[in-house]
Amino acid sequence: MTMLDDRTTAATTWPTAYPDGYAVVDVETTGLHHYDRIVSAAVYRLDSRGDIEDHWYTLVNPERDPGPVEIHGLTSEMLRGAPLFGDITDELTERLEGRVLVAHNAKFDWGMLAREYARAGRTAPVRQRLCTIALARELALPLPNFRLETLAAHYGVVQQRAHHALDDARVLAEAFRPSLHSAASDGVRLPLLECRPLTEWSDTPPAPRVGYQPSYGRSSWRPSRKRPPCPYPNPGRYEPGGQLKQGMRVAFSGDTSIERELLEDRATEEGLHVATSVSRLTSLLVTNDPHASTSKALKAASYGTPVVDEAAFTQLLGHVVPAAGTAAATATGGVPAPGRPAGPPEQRSERVEHVTEPGTDRGAAQEMLPGTAPASE
Repeated sequence: MTMLDDRTTAATTWPTAYPDGYAVVDVETTGLHHYDRIVSAAVYRLDSRGDIEDHWYTLVNPERDPGPVEIHGLTSEMLRGAPLFGDITDELTERLEGRVLVAHNAKFDWGMLAREYARAGRTAPVRQRLCTIALARELALPLPNFRLETLAAHYGVVQQRAHHALDDARVLAEAFRPSLHSAASDGVRLPLLECRPLTEWSDTPPAPRVGYQPSYGRSSWRPSRKRPPCPYPNPGRYEPGGQLKQGMRVAFSGDTSIERELLEDRATEEGLHVATSVSRLTSLLVTNDPHASTSKALKAASYGTPVVDEAAFTQLLGHVVPAAGTAAATATGGVPAPGRPAGPPEQRSERVEHVTEPGTDRGAAQEMLPGTAPASE
């Protein structure tokens, strides 16, 4: 894929409504929940046309267990001498202030930053955010999915250290620039969203109940969401020990540690069919309590439907095999490209963005800014 020809863009009139500058951000965290903490952060400052001005990176002592070390690679020993978030707020504020926050699944990064600022007794200096997943949708980019590495590959950007905040921010900055120029050239309104002041956050996880996942205690009922039909045929059942394939029908039962909608959004994004019930066509049931007497668990047992728990499912999501006949399948020979494991996603959706970005809080509902395009956040 060739990069956008800047000479063509330069010949056009740059939209006057576009922002004056951007801060491309990536944070690595101890998890995806409202009580999780940042363990590293990176910011690339870009000018109004997406040219890189400078970059900055820091480790952050989360004052707790670092979480998924197998994902971000940061151990307690590595973080013990790192600054607390309160120690870096001045420098971080200088880099964010007056700029649009740009991130891949921006609601997640914004939510984590806003909560960390609140814990430090400060207010995050961010007024607008732009999600590169939403922008990719606005541009109708021909992507098989919306992972960061997929967007990067589309623009010929080489990723060196996935889940390292500095490299992820670099990759995103380099992929954002041609996206921005393409939007300017085509007269596309940027999907900017307002970042409202944080009104609700928590420092601690909910008290666990014996025999339950951390999220248990909240009602498992939730209103149904209309999702677009899965574009891929059902390849059949999941083979235990194998990989998920695009088009597989996946059902969920019971409470999960990660918000159910985030898991469903990530599954949809990866090309899976999220089913509301279990039938003979169901490829896989995801549940943390396979012996529960729920209708889905009972039907799965009667049909012999394979069952995995949430942790296994989030690992499987990082390596979904493209559907036969797709461009991605042809390019990879049917072998999945390395993914960004969900749950903590991204997320995270990859962290996710269909989509609902992870890490949001109920008191921070966002609205479109006047004159901006609808975003898929």
